[in-house]
Amino acid sequence: MRTFKIVLFSVMAVIAIIGLAFFIIGYYKPKPAGLLVRSAPDSNVYIDNKLIGRTPIDTTMNPGEFTLKIVPNEDLVSYEAKINLVSGIKTIVKREFGQTEASSSGEIVSFEKEQGETAGLVVVSIPDNAQVTLDGVSKGFSPVKINSVVVGEHILSIKSPGYLDRNLTIRTVAGYKLTVLVQLPKLPDEPKEEPKAETLNYVEILKTPTGFLRVRNQPGSGGAEIDQVSPGDKFLLLETDGTSGWYKIQLEAPVAGLPNGRVGWVSNEYASVSAEVKIISQ
Repeated sequence: MRTFKIVLFSVMAVIAIIGLAFFIIGYYKPKPAGLLVRSAPDSNVYIDNKLIGRTPIDTTMNPGEFTLKIVPNEDLVSYEAKINLVSGIKTIVKREFGQTEASSSGEIVSFEKEQGETAGLVVVSIPDNAQVTLDGVSKGFSPVKINSVVVGEHILSIKSPGYLDRNLTIRTVAGYKLTVLVQLPKLPDEPKEEPKAETLNYVEILKTPTGFLRVRNQPGSGGAEIDQVSPGDKFLLLETDGTSGWYKIQLEAPVAGLPNGRVGWVSNEYASVSAEVKIISQ
């Protein structure tokens, strides 16, 4: 009987030790880390060069640092980054692919355990020196570190000239520093308009017996003289009279009330016409 009690006691002790061991292992074993990856368009996701699926992916992993790669099927630039997965915390990665790296955008939202129960925030942007606003209040230019942030939900805005703005809803957690890495998409360059060319006809005054050429108010020698021009002078041709062949020229540039400027007629006997191409500024 005594032997039986000893054996029973020994078995119970072993069971207790095994149970305690499992309890200790379970207590100290870190909780898994969460990972959410979304992209547009849907893409293959690799962790340390191992395919884990296709976006959207919402999974758990062991905590640690990993290399994340998101590869779209289309002819777009793939994305690669280092991520630090924290026990019991979900890291969020979003990526919107463009034709180039500069036109792509996205963010990585991750946490890091800190001393104390306050919530911290770090904002890093591509490009840097972007304006950072939290709940409508300016916090300076990236990179920005805010040591104490009210725990809870906030609206984070990042702006930079030449880039599209990005607005995020974030949630800070007591005892953790929230790091937000944001890549802004570059605005497309405005298309440059090609300069326009216009062909204009000009009248050049030739040599005359008098050394000048009379300008009249109507075609023909019967018109009243309003001015005189010299050989070598050049004027914009406005019109050619079908009967006399005289040229209507622009003596002075247009002004208010005179859309053609000051004009007059000269004899085609002492003038020649040539075409010139003028570039019209945009």
